[in-house]
Amino acid sequence: MHEKEVVDAVTMKRALTRITYEIIERNKGIQDIVLVGIKTRGIYIAQRIAERLKQLEQIDVPVGELDITLYRDDLGEKASEATVNDSSIPTSIEGKQVILIDDVLYTGRTIRAALDAVMDFGRPEKISLAVLVDRGHRELPIRADFVGKNIPTSKEEEITVEMEEIDNIDRICILKN
Repeated sequence: MHEKEVVDAVTMKRALTRITYEIIERNKGIQDIVLVGIKTRGIYIAQRIAERLKQLEQIDVPVGELDITLYRDDLGEKASEATVNDSSIPTSIEGKQVILIDDVLYTGRTIRAALDAVMDFGRPEKISLAVLVDRGHRELPIRADFVGKNIPTSKEEEITVEMEEIDNIDRICILKN
């Protein structure tokens, strides 16, 4: 495996700041927003965006955590071994603007599962998608509303997002065989 860093900590912070400003602009304020991070790294991205929103708009935006394990369509025989790491959304999402947040958008299957999971919590007015990285290769008609970085890849490559909270470093790498 050959690893190449394509985004460093400073560039990652800029990408998250850009997403934050776009969220404010497109939603004409942030009063009815609920950020929902997809486990695991999506949660940390959501928390960072919420912190930035508080700095810019002086409003605390609720942040939820979504575990999509049992909603995945690729579990197969592994379904009986699947563990659920508890989803939690600290407020009602009825009539709210929910922004799903994930680290990498690839085939779209994770987001499809996340949409199913969110709907079990209620019926938001609108659901948007924010991702740190869009790497292409969609298998479902899903696109992100907010993208930190577009990083085109081949199917043989892999994108890894490392975050200070769990990896002790902020960076994005491409892994090649």
